[in-house]
Amino acid sequence: METWKLRSRPNRLERRFEFSSYEDTRDFLDKLGDYTERINRFPDISFGKTYVNITLRPETEDSNAEISELDHKFANEIDELIS
Repeated sequence: METWKLRSRPNRLERRFEFSSYEDTRDFLDKLGDYTERINRFPDISFGKTYVNITLRPETEDSNAEISELDHKFANEIDELIS
């Protein structure tokens, strides 16, 4: 299973989610949209027919900010939207 990758310059977490159909992709995007609006935190998202790429950046606007436990928690909560 794909996992979140820690990247630098700028610090961020990235993950690609792959789906078997466009319908599955849309279902995930709907769940993700509902969840992020509820908690008022919005990742960078790109997607195609059967995939979604998500980038999580630290909540602070400091360009040197490190990925925190809260960022990892957010990533884990996104993972739970799949199940």
